[in-house]
Amino acid sequence: MSEAREARQIRALHTDTTVTVYQAYAPAIGIPAARDGRFPAAWKRDRMTWIKPSFLWMMYRCGWGAKQDQETVLAVEITRDGFDWALRNACLSHYSPGLHADQAAWKRQSRQAPARVQWDPERDVRLNALPYRSLQLGLAGEAARRYADEWTVSITDVTPLAHEIHALVRAKNADAAARLLPHERVYPAGAELLAPLGGAA
Repeated sequence: MSEAREARQIRALHTDTTVTVYQAYAPAIGIPAARDGRFPAAWKRDRMTWIKPSFLWMMYRCGWGAKQDQETVLAVEITRDGFDWALRNACLSHYSPGLHADQAAWKRQSRQAPARVQWDPERDVRLNALPYRSLQLGLAGEAARRYADEWTVSITDVTPLAHEIHALVRAKNADAAARLLPHERVYPAGAELLAPLGGAA
């Protein structure tokens, strides 16, 4: 089965040791994070933070870096060990009859899990919804602290790239825009990690 036909599959820019995820912040957070390669003290480690392996889903969420308090788009390279830990300790953000015994069981799991998973429609370069889904991973508590202080390898400000791609899309040059996108391919999480989250390996 081709990548595009898998309804729920993680696609990401990754190496043998790292995976890149995207977030967007106000410049007060994003600029020092990119400059120093780590999140500043003002970054709230006690709040849930959502990371997205899909560049285009991040563009959909932040409006190509135009939405208020999302003007700085960051590519955060984290360890695959950390990413896999988050998946292993995650639960779905909603009750699913096929995966949970009942709503009470899901609620117990969601209270204990330091990570949440949502599967949202992937986007094309014009930000139209596609017929397969993209992972969003919410990190709270221990997971958020590990993300900021242990897993992060590098932080890059990719706002100029977002603006360049968006300009090509507006100029109706979708092919050129697509050539600038990060090379996202299926992430080898495996059925052991993805099946409990409703995903496909």
